[in-house]
Amino acid sequence: MSLQFYQTLAYKVCLKQKVLIMKFISYLHDSKPKFGILDNNLITDLTGKISGADTLKDLISKNGIQEAKKYAGTNPGNLSVDDIEYLPLIPNPGKIICVGLNYSEHVKETNRTVEENPVIFHRFPESQTAHMQAIQRPIASDNLDFEGEMAVIMGEAGKHVKPEDALKHIVGYSCYNESTIRDWQRHTRQFGMGKNFEKTGSFGPHMILAEDIKDYKELTLETRLNGEVMQNAKLSQLIFDIPILISYVSKAMAWRAGDVLVTGTPGGVGFKRNPPVFMKPGDKVEIEITQIGVLSNTIKDEIV
Repeated sequence: MSLQFYQTLAYKVCLKQKVLIMKFISYLHDSKPKFGILDNNLITDLTGKISGADTLKDLISKNGIQEAKKYAGTNPGNLSVDDIEYLPLIPNPGKIICVGLNYSEHVKETNRTVEENPVIFHRFPESQTAHMQAIQRPIASDNLDFEGEMAVIMGEAGKHVKPEDALKHIVGYSCYNESTIRDWQRHTRQFGMGKNFEKTGSFGPHMILAEDIKDYKELTLETRLNGEVMQNAKLSQLIFDIPILISYVSKAMAWRAGDVLVTGTPGGVGFKRNPPVFMKPGDKVEIEITQIGVLSNTIKDEIV
């Protein structure tokens, strides 16, 4: 029998002994964009193997998640995570919807009040970077601030989603560092420019399926800068809960497969500290969400 046969057999035995939590990732290998499932630091490449899907967004669109799980169950990974470069979890989302002022402590520290409706703004895919890649401090400003958040990856939900139906349209969860250029954010009442500098919104490291998270409200989010805890909150503390956000946005625009909802940051952001704390080259920032993982980045200056 071949070595591959025994590796597969051993993998199946392991599956019977534990519940395998699928970690879906997007990555570069040999300079080619790919996606797959990560387990025990080994990747099962799914690119083109499930319903012809070439990206994780394609897989979600083609309803291929369950097929991908079965494939990974009989095809143990053989590519080391050390041999790849992470990409943003969804490199090509149709839209990234972000929520501002969605934790009471953050509302309080910014001297705002809770509004009747959620504060919504948008990011563009070009603003994203990935796990283990550098977040870029732009030439235009040194006011680079951290914002640890949970990201929700959507399926094809369409418009006018009822709050009571919203959770069934969530494919998975991940971490997001919605890093912000604070002085540019304050140029006008609109947040957009401060939120869309290139390589500032870090997304990853992987997606945990919604079916593997019993209750997202039990999760804890923590942001660490050079090992020091800067933010810590429960997802149960969201002012506008996830079903409400999904429903609210869907009244204006349809949720499509692979769209991303970034749910808001807790109190403790850098620009409201005394003195202010901004990220600088050489810093290491980590966003950890229990049951999901740790998103890690260093900071580098933009080079032109």
